[in-house]
Amino acid sequence: MAIKKSDLYSSLWASCDELRGGMDASQYKDYVLFMLFIKYITDKYADSDAFAPPVIIPKGASFKDMIALKGKSDIGDKINTQIIAPLVNANSRLSKSDFPDFNDPNKLGQGPEMVERLTNLIGIFQKPELDFSQNRAEHDDILGDAYEYLMRHFASESGKSKGQFYTPSEVSRVIAKVIGIGPDNTKASTTAYDPTCGSGSLLLKVAAAAGKSITLEGQEKDVTTAGLARMNMILHDFPTASILPGNTLAAPKFKDGEQLRTYDYVVANPPFSDKAWSTGLTPSEDLYQRFTWGEPPAKQGDYAYLLHIVRSMKKTGKAACILPHGVLFRGNAEAVIREKLVRSGILKGIIGLPANLFYGTGIPACILVLDKENAAARKGVFMIDASKGFIVTDRHIGAS
Repeated sequence: MAIKKSDLYSSLWASCDELRGGMDASQYKDYVLFMLFIKYITDKYADSDAFAPPVIIPKGASFKDMIALKGKSDIGDKINTQIIAPLVNANSRLSKSDFPDFNDPNKLGQGPEMVERLTNLIGIFQKPELDFSQNRAEHDDILGDAYEYLMRHFASESGKSKGQFYTPSEVSRVIAKVIGIGPDNTKASTTAYDPTCGSGSLLLKVAAAAGKSITLEGQEKDVTTAGLARMNMILHDFPTASILPGNTLAAPKFKDGEQLRTYDYVVANPPFSDKAWSTGLTPSEDLYQRFTWGEPPAKQGDYAYLLHIVRSMKKTGKAACILPHGVLFRGNAEAVIREKLVRSGILKGIIGLPANLFYGTGIPACILVLDKENAAARKGVFMIDASKGFIVTDRHIGAS
């Protein structure tokens, strides 16, 4: 039977209480999500007799071994050296920077305080409702949903959202639908890419819609979030997905030679109206010729991400990008780019979304649907006003 999300989240909430102290939500969520990750992979793979399990858990580096550390004076150091370090060494797609420091007295307290806090945290994940060995959580995006849940609840507590807006799973499913991906038009060589992938939830929804194993690649500016995305891919049986840290606009990582790599499908929920989009970049000298339709305003980065997406699509590629409503009507440089986008025929559709849909911002947003196939023959843009097409649930607004 499926684990109820209410049980999973209540345990996560209890975990956060254990770590509350002086830490900001953006810090202690990392400890909680690592505990969720190590518990999940232990339950799923520690006793696996598979020839090539998605995660290799070295002897002595499982959640069961963490239990043996409870109450020990050097528990933090031992988690770092006996659990995290062997895991990173055994799994090339994991990095030490993916995980928090469990021996940081500034965050976890000193001496007995650290011991008690970490001991209690481990105890929370020993709860029977968090046994993943025979089942998995309801729905499909365990780490992503947990990450979304933590940040949604704690952004308000910490007084800031850090500019990161998390894509509700309902919106991710809509995007997977509108790009048209499905079992009938995908194969092993099909490629999907997210240039601002966050915890990877959009890519995972695309993979789920494909119904088979496809190639997933993503880049994420925040190093810790990129690590979360790598963990998320492993948990969803996409251990070969490539998630790299770095600034996509200033230093794109996915290239073929000196050109941007192009994909069958591109999806993205970039940071809204990024005021620092051109940091480390001179648009007029861009090596990848992304700004031939015009340079976006210095303090308004929405079209910079969209132009990167257009450049990253194959000749028959499909894409969908979430952007604030302002991209539809703002003037000046954006008006010039928008006109060229429309005249190119690549813009296939626009879906207006409800306000207050994304955690951390009340800005109304839209989905721009792009399609390079037969773009030259396209004579119009299909527009859908879905601003009232929703149902308010106990979690958040859901698409109807």
